[in-house]
Amino acid sequence: MSKTAVVFWSGTGNTEKMADAVIEGIRSAGGEGEIVAVADFTADKIDEYDAVAFGCPSMGVEQLEDSEFEPMFNSIESKLSGKKIALFGSYGWGDGEWMRNWNDQCVADGAVMACDFVICNNDPDDDAIAACKALGAALV
Repeated sequence: MSKTAVVFWSGTGNTEKMADAVIEGIRSAGGEGEIVAVADFTADKIDEYDAVAFGCPSMGVEQLEDSEFEPMFNSIESKLSGKKIALFGSYGWGDGEWMRNWNDQCVADGAVMACDFVICNNDPDDDAIAACKALGAALV
């Protein structure tokens, strides 16, 4: 059985709703998915999973949340080469530049992108939830 970590940060709950849908998609596809707190996800821990879904909303001027999520992500970047991952997150302004930049960074790090990233404006609607479930299934 495929084991997938879902690691996310959420300030308003929107990205958390997306993470719940990602977990549902993983489990519906026959995989084992678990939420791992940002503070508990380390470079050593990434090796315990076949795949990882990372979720972070857009903050500031379209950037990753910089007090918890970005430091964790920077600490595991060297372990992304060859790892199957997917990205998701919500935003309240802008056009998704933070996600495009993040995706490009992961590709440059050698990550294997399981599918296209999923973004939504504010609270995820039915289409965004369905896309998150499909993202989860793609990681299995």
